Amino acid sequence: MIAAIPAEPVAELAPLGVHAFTTTRAAGTFGTGGTEPVGEVMGRWSALVEALRPYGPRLATAHQVHGARVVVHRPAWEGWLRVPEADGHAALERGTAAAVTIADCVPVFVAHPSGAIALLHSGWRGTAARIAEQGIAVLTAAGLPARELVVHLGPAICGACYEVSPDVYAQLTGRSVTRPTTVDLRALIADQARRAGVTRISVSPYCTRCHNDRFFSHRAGDTGRQIAVIVAPPPARLDSR
Repeated sequence: MIAAIPAEPVAELAPLGVHAFTTTRAAGTFGTGGTEPVGEVMGRWSALVEALRPYGPRLATAHQVHGARVVVHRPAWEGWLRVPEADGHAALERGTAAAVTIADCVPVFVAHPSGAIALLHSGWRGTAARIAEQGIAVLTAAGLPARELVVHLGPAICGACYEVSPDVYAQLTGRSVTRPTTVDLRALIADQARRAGVTRISVSPYCTRCHNDRFFSHRAGDTGRQIAVIVAPPPARLDSR
């Protein structure tokens, strides 16, 4: 866990030497599209960059467009990078942190014992486009077997709360309905990960709408956004802390 940032940690990735978490409402919004002054929001981002320095010199973010593009980051830069039009990040070497902004969409954390990581923002469009499979494929293409990966699906709107139109339901499930119907994005993503060969999958017990006192939820009317963050520090940095 990164000190002094209110967040829900991903304990399942800690044995791999990977730090991952989703910020809570108490941390404040990280979205610039709400009503809070942009200067205050950017101050939170700057504080995050500083807090991550002991874990690695890089933080990758992106302008998210609900697509399936996954950017692969190499350790040839330092600082804070914002990529245009992407919803996923992957790093094959330790030392690169990644963050995605979420409200009800699913943060998909992927990690390997080597320190390779991926972080994906998967709403209904990303889930339909199988962005989780894209992120997993980046790591398997680098020679990391899917059976060695660990996937965690973080706080997101649950299947009881997330109602979608018949058209969206059909795109997600391949099944036809005649009225708005609830769907569980995390269950669909977990199934995609299993089909890709992943066997170690965990799911956060938190729903952003059910637990709206703890997390921002777009469906609950919030304009605030939390972030999901993942980083695998180099061993030397781990030892020096």
